[in-house]
Amino acid sequence: MLPTLLIVEDERATREGLRSALEDEFEVYTASGTSEALTILKSEPIQLLLTDLRLGGDSGMDLLDHALAMPQPPVAIMMTAYGSVDTAVEAMRRGAWHFVTKPLNLDEVEMQLKRALRSQALETENQQLVQQVKKSHKLDRLIGKSPAIERVAELVQQVAPTRATVLIEGESGTGKEVVAHTLHHLSGRPTAKMVIVNCAALSPQLLESELFGHEKGAFTGASQRRIGRFEQADGGTLFLDEIGEIDAATQVKLLRVLSERSLERVGSNSPIKVDVRVIAATNKSLKELVSRGSFREDLYFRLNGVKIEMPPLRDRREDIVLLAGSFLTEFAKENDRPVKPLSDSAMQSLLAYSWPGNVRELRTAIEHGVVMSNSNTIEVWHLPQFLQSQEQSPTSTAMAPKNTLAAASEFNLNALETKTIRAALALARGNRTHASELLGLSRRTLQRKLKDLGI
Repeated sequence: MLPTLLIVEDERATREGLRSALEDEFEVYTASGTSEALTILKSEPIQLLLTDLRLGGDSGMDLLDHALAMPQPPVAIMMTAYGSVDTAVEAMRRGAWHFVTKPLNLDEVEMQLKRALRSQALETENQQLVQQVKKSHKLDRLIGKSPAIERVAELVQQVAPTRATVLIEGESGTGKEVVAHTLHHLSGRPTAKMVIVNCAALSPQLLESELFGHEKGAFTGASQRRIGRFEQADGGTLFLDEIGEIDAATQVKLLRVLSERSLERVGSNSPIKVDVRVIAATNKSLKELVSRGSFREDLYFRLNGVKIEMPPLRDRREDIVLLAGSFLTEFAKENDRPVKPLSDSAMQSLLAYSWPGNVRELRTAIEHGVVMSNSNTIEVWHLPQFLQSQEQSPTSTAMAPKNTLAAASEFNLNALETKTIRAALALARGNRTHASELLGLSRRTLQRKLKDLGI
């Protein structure tokens, strides 16, 4: 398919001459004035605009302004018989890509049009790459290459730009708040506020006031008006953590806000409109709470616009090495210490443990190891006490959970290391220095393992 070109020229002979010269290389549209040109620009996907500066009683500069203000503006080149430095500068300042003078050199015009087209393609590609990089950076807190966490990442990217209410369910420590922050940053309104409320940390009376605000004198101790978290989050995101803990009365008011997008402060009958994207999280099954009668079914349906289920760490053990490597780098920097690798025995302890506290527990264990290590590596005895009995042995192998990757091959560390190193290299896009940092290894150690494992 040929690129589309709109030629705007009030002199018929010049207009038709340009059409004849360029129609082999471009799909050419022509117009004699601004009104006709704007009609074509609004109805056709024009990529290139070649317009005269003077169009009878119209101005090519005005046409340029209108064209460049369109949602998908063309690349514009101005032509004029009244060429001057001032005119050229003004056209470029307004956004013209180039400027040619009459009498026209048709070869030069064609060359400039093709250059403009290449420039447009490169700019589009660059914008796409920038968006991909931004998206990648915003997803970089969802660390892992396991199928379970990749499904979460795909769902986050799909749902984030929408206005859908999101319910995140998962055990404590699985990273529900990380997902909530990622949803907010990819939402299209990342500069707006993200307000967080831990529903389990407040009494029912305090939670109602915290969420919806109150008027002065609404209750004993209400000495002044208070703006609630919904109003604070207007235009942004409200994250309701531990949503399963809210009482029945607050559930009723929350349902009304979600349904009507308006609220009333405690002690007031005046509705206040709010534009808030709600993300809720719970370490319980809201569906089970509904079946037990402790959570409203209609509120559950409102919250469950899209459900994201966070996998426990025991179901994504192949991510432990990547997570550990990331935490090693984080805490080394935070404590002004060199990044030290985990010894093989320390890594075996991490892989053998069941992690009931999930990623949060792993993070705390790595911080302990970074702080306690006084050697060139982090050894088992630098880790918390509960991990010091997790080293691999025939006994510990028999006791290890059956769903671990290692148990499937009786802790075949070569197979596990190979898979983990390949995942780290993929995440680092082949950069061995970056991969070694993710793995918590020195570059030399990584090189040796690559050779030993035949990677």
